[in-house]
Amino acid sequence: MTAEDPLAMIRRGAEEVIPEEELAERLRSGKRLRIKAGFDPTAPDLHLGHTVLINKLRQFQALGHEVVFLIGDFTGTIGDPSGKSATRPALTPEEVRQNAQTYEEQIYTILDPERTRLVFNSAWMGSMQAADLIQLASRYTVARMLERDDFHQRYHGGSSIAIHEFLYPLIQGYDSVALEADFELGGTDQRFNLLVGRELQRQYSQRPQTVLTMPLLVGLDGHKKMSKSQGNYVGVKESAEEIYGKLMSISDELMWRYYELLSLRPWPEVEDMQRRIREAGMNPRDAKDALAFELAERFQGRQAAERAREAFVARFRHGAVPEDTPRVALTYDEDGGIGIAAALKEAGLVGSSSEGMRMVRQGAVRVDGERIEDPKARLEAGGAHLLQVGKRRFARVGADEG
Repeated sequence: MTAEDPLAMIRRGAEEVIPEEELAERLRSGKRLRIKAGFDPTAPDLHLGHTVLINKLRQFQALGHEVVFLIGDFTGTIGDPSGKSATRPALTPEEVRQNAQTYEEQIYTILDPERTRLVFNSAWMGSMQAADLIQLASRYTVARMLERDDFHQRYHGGSSIAIHEFLYPLIQGYDSVALEADFELGGTDQRFNLLVGRELQRQYSQRPQTVLTMPLLVGLDGHKKMSKSQGNYVGVKESAEEIYGKLMSISDELMWRYYELLSLRPWPEVEDMQRRIREAGMNPRDAKDALAFELAERFQGRQAAERAREAFVARFRHGAVPEDTPRVALTYDEDGGIGIAAALKEAGLVGSSSEGMRMVRQGAVRVDGERIEDPKARLEAGGAHLLQVGKRRFARVGADEG
């Protein structure tokens, strides 16, 4: 990683640097910088979308800087209102504690534990007196708060905004004061909160932190933000086979975005792969394999990644079908058949018949290895078939008992 130009490394994948001119100045100052990123433990497990910021912290570590991984156990009980159209339910202290423990276990698959300072913002917020919190609140105005897009939209749309939601950006900003941060990293949805940190540091007579925002990772579908609720995620605690298989299913276009935001390969190596694909006939599948293997190895170890690769090759390149492929009995209509979309739904391969028809139109459905292109295609009673959706979903249907 250190073979890359430091400035290029930190700019890699970044959406915005505020102010832009400070980035080069601070990186070239020779000072060991304090880099902060905060994570509220709102869910028990991390997915690849969370690791975009953690990868950037790792790059700062490679340059010799101090990384502060802040777990927002105090702010987690408030609930981050960023991007929300309604007041977010607060987590209980017990939920926050349990989630924070799993974060601790997972971050060191990326970060160097010897060069990571793990802190909890309850360390300073938990002892703050009511008078201190009021004094902190006096440093920002309601008008400035309502400049934030989500607050602005909710206010003018007649949706309620609870007073404690205004405290969230103030407390996140105060975290930067307590830590005397030089840099703070966050997603693009955190831009307002990060700038509050700059303002509060200025008011507390500190040099304002430089802010670096990273884009929100698009999920496996190539369209929506990666999230568990959308089902388009890769969890860092998933098996190597799941991680590898999911990443092999993404589009070639999305693959390069994942290389930019998730891979720790120096970018010149990635550019060389792109050149070999364009000019030397390299198969894009080989570049995708390298990415899938890198991430499976990072989270589950080299041996597990090698087994995942071997299983994938056997299953999808050589026509092997998973041994645990379920066998499903179909419900045929009075004409002795069933539409392909309905068959996919009954087999549990899609959530609805409309989704089944959409997958057919996208060319993602095969019956006995043959691609199905007609959404009105039917399966007749009495036959046995292997249904496949995408590269990873299989089901046996029909009369075959073998």
